[in-house]
Amino acid sequence: MSRGFFIRLYYVLLMGIGFPIMRYMSIHFETLNNNAIRFISGGLLFIFICVLKYRNELVKLIKAPSIILYLLLLSVFMTGNMYFFINGLKYTSALAGSVFVIISMPLAVIMAAIFFQDEREKVKHKSFYIGSILAIIGSLIFVVEGNNSSFGNDFITGSLFLGSAIFIQSIQNLFVKKISEKLNTIVISASTATLSGIFYLILATNSGVIFQLKDVSAGLLLGLIFAGMYGMLTGMLFAFYIVQKQGVVIFNIIQLTVPLSTALISYITLGETISIYQGFGAAIIIVGCIISLGKKHIGG
Repeated sequence: MSRGFFIRLYYVLLMGIGFPIMRYMSIHFETLNNNAIRFISGGLLFIFICVLKYRNELVKLIKAPSIILYLLLLSVFMTGNMYFFINGLKYTSALAGSVFVIISMPLAVIMAAIFFQDEREKVKHKSFYIGSILAIIGSLIFVVEGNNSSFGNDFITGSLFLGSAIFIQSIQNLFVKKISEKLNTIVISASTATLSGIFYLILATNSGVIFQLKDVSAGLLLGLIFAGMYGMLTGMLFAFYIVQKQGVVIFNIIQLTVPLSTALISYITLGETISIYQGFGAAIIIVGCIISLGKKHIGG
């Protein structure tokens, strides 16, 4: 099996752990504080890595100021995306969050195919559409069965937040694709995470919610810092790397399997149960992914 296959596998497993962590932290921290600490801690980790191993990549920023503008725009989209996403997790569940990411796939694929020739080539085959439709159907079964008792006002509110997040993410991935043609993934991650963290810190300070942190225990605050580093390494660095090396279409198809690992970890850590129908939906997701990716992409 190729390196690309193992990278995709690790991403699915690590994101399965990441969603329950984000859900837990969203309950204990206000969204602006949550994202400010997570992004800044993750961004500083990335900057440290860049200084050690990717100094030559930083020179590119000086030689091409236009890249800085793209990074600023990407950071703005990332800020909006994660604000809505964390609020969505707060009102729904870790499982719902992972599946809502999947529901964004058709929109993301269409937008990618409009702007990039190489992405258009990946959606010309009937197997892509057949597999994608199956996976989306399986995802809907998965999340509906997992939240049957949650279709109240909170779930509707959370769904609106998550829906806004995935719309922004579909645009955000186009910027990642564009910038990654000129800049290493780790530099993109460092810049985006740090800038987004600064944006959140400014918003938290101006709104006054930053002062809520003085009532938080040192242990929980330290946990959020490490959660930020973990989240940035998996959710951002891994994601950007896959988009850069394998494309937006492949990235979105890989996302289809994340709820499977999320469901298992959420069951163990948060007590989110999995029904027989959810298992049926999960099986449909796996079949859909295999059909969509095809033999060529699974091994590549």
